[in-house]
Order: sequence, then structure tokens, then C-alpha cells
Amino acid sequence: MEQKKHNQKYRVGIVTLSDKGFKGEREDLSGPKIKSLLPTEKYEVVSYCILPDDQKAIEKELCRLADEEQCALILTTGGTGFSKRDVTPEATQAVCDRMAMGIADAIRNYSMTITDRAMFSRAVSGLRKKTLIINLPGSPKAVTEALEYILPKLPHGLDVLRGNVQECGRK
Repeated sequence: MEQKKHNQKYRVGIVTLSDKGFKGEREDLSGPKIKSLLPTEKYEVVSYCILPDDQKAIEKELCRLADEEQCALILTTGGTGFSKRDVTPEATQAVCDRMAMGIADAIRNYSMTITDRAMFSRAVSGLRKKTLIINLPGSPKAVTEALEYILPKLPHGLDVLRGNVQECGRK
């Protein structure tokens, strides 16, 4: 039987990965779009930053958000394509204790109904202790589509991960 104990907002970190965004050569539209799509009654954005496509820097920030900021959810945007500099999935895998590929697969499958270019996403999702990390695409349009699809379902997974509900099979 599910017993809900969770009444607090989920702490969220948002990380945009973009060499040009980090250098100030391109405005970040995807990070702010993520923030605008998160319902404020459920999610509190405690950190937002833009980093270059550097694996060690990404790993360091993901660890900081999970371990020090105690984020329940980290959403990254960008760095999931085929470019040599796209290392977000590798950084995410390096810091996760366990992978949660069903989320990344669900986003990819849903996105394929909109554009066949979704097949080129290398995005992953995983768990670092009690933090869920999800790689999102880099464009504001794709971020919107992905979040509108997964957001209604995320609270259950976050509550189970954080021990706020007991999981008991399918309904």
C-alpha cells in the first residue's frame, strides 16, 4: 500500500552545458525554460548554472548538487548529441551509482513521435544516492516536449527514491 509522507518541495538543480553559452556568446534559453516549466508548488530551483562541455567540470557540479545541495532532481540540458564535445551522458554515468534508463528511453520514444532526429540523442538518466539526474536535449522546444511528458510522472519516482512512499507494484 502506498503511503504518502512527502509535503516538501523537491530541490532542483539545473545545469546548462554549452561552450558558447558559458563564454557568453549564446544566450541560454533552455535552462530558463526548464525553470519556467517546473510547477512552483512542487519544485524549488536551488541552483542554476551554465558550464562548458567539459566532463570533469560537469561531474564536479553534478556531485555538488547531489551531495552538498541535496537536490532531489538535477536536470541537465545540452551536450547529448554526436559532437566530440558532447560529454554530458559520460559525466552523468561517471557520477551515478545506478542508472535509470527507463526515463531517458521514455523521453526518446516520446520525442520520436515528434521528430526522427530524437534517435540521435545519447541522453541518460541515473541515480546518485537520493538524487535523480536526467539529461534533457539542448533546444528549448525539445526541453519543453520532454518535460511536459515526464513531469506528471516524476513525483512518484522521486518519492520512492527518497523514501517518502513505499513502492508496491503496478496498479
